[in-house]
Amino acid sequence: MTETFNRILDSITGWIFEMIVQPAMYELGLMDWADDAIDWIQFGLFGVASIVVVYVVCRPLEAWRPVEPVTDRRAIRTDIFYTLLTRLGVLPLVAFVLLNSLSAWWAGAVADSGFVPPTLETLIPGLREMPILAFCLYIVILDFGEYWRHRFQHRLGWWWALHSIHHAQRQMTFWTDDRNHILDEMLAALWFGAIALAIGVPPGQFPLLVLVMRLAESLSHANVRLSFGRVGERLLVSPRFHRLHHGVLSTADHGKNYAVLLPVWDWVFGTADFNRDAYPRTGDLEAPEALATGGWLRQQFIGLKRMASAIAGRPGY
Repeated sequence: MTETFNRILDSITGWIFEMIVQPAMYELGLMDWADDAIDWIQFGLFGVASIVVVYVVCRPLEAWRPVEPVTDRRAIRTDIFYTLLTRLGVLPLVAFVLLNSLSAWWAGAVADSGFVPPTLETLIPGLREMPILAFCLYIVILDFGEYWRHRFQHRLGWWWALHSIHHAQRQMTFWTDDRNHILDEMLAALWFGAIALAIGVPPGQFPLLVLVMRLAESLSHANVRLSFGRVGERLLVSPRFHRLHHGVLSTADHGKNYAVLLPVWDWVFGTADFNRDAYPRTGDLEAPEALATGGWLRQQFIGLKRMASAIAGRPGY
C-alpha cells in the first residue's frame, strides 16, 4: 500500500523535475540545489494530493445531505485560504524545516550517546513482516497523541486562545479542519512529528499516515448529516460525533468528543457524547466577532493578542 503510494508520488515528482524544474535550474546555475528541489516538489505534490482527495470525498457528501444551508460564503472562502496556506503555502515549508531539524538533532543525539531507542518494530519484531498491521498500530498511537493534544488545546488558557479561532466558525464545512492559528499549526506539526519519530514511523509510511489522518479530520468537519450508527460511532469519528464537539454548548464548557479518528479515547476517558440525534449550531459564543467573520490576518492578530492575555493571567482564559 505505502510502496504503491510512494512509487506513484516518485514517478510524478521525477517527471516534473526532469521536464520542468531541472532545465530551469540548469539555465540559472542552481543545480547544486537539485536534491532539495526534488524534496520540495514531492512535498508540494503531497499537499495538492491531500486537497484533491479530501475534496473528492467530502464535497459530494455536503451536496447530498447538508446539515444547514450555506449562508456565509465569505467565511468559507476564508477557510479555503487557511487550507491552501496550511497545505501549499509557507506553513508546510516551516513545518518541513522544523521537523527535518528535529529529526537530524534526534539522530545525532542517538548516535553520540550510543543508545538505540526502542521502536514498535524493535519491540515487536514480527511487525516487520506485517506492514499493514504496523501501519494500523502507528495510526492508533498517533491518534492517541492527537486526542491528548486536542484536550490540552481546550484546557490550557494560552493554547485555547489560539485554538478558539478554529471553534469560532459558525458555517462549518470540510474546509474548517485547517482553520487554525499558524502558531497552533506549528505546535501540532511538532507534536505529531515528535511522536512519529519516537515510535519509529518509517519515512516511507509517514506521508500516507498524514493523508489518512487529514482525510478523517476533514470528513469529521463536513457539513453533512451523517452518522455511522450505534456501533460505527464507537469505532470511527463521524461528522455527527465531531459536530457535537463544535456545538455552541460544548464549546462553552470545553467538554466532549475530542477524538480525531477513534472515539475509543473519549469513551475510555469519559469525554464521549453519543447523542445520535444531535446536529447542533456551531460556533463559540464567547469569541470576538472577528474570529468568526474576519479575514485571516485579523484572526491571526487577535489570536496572538488573546494568547498574550492568557499568559499574563487576565480573566477569561
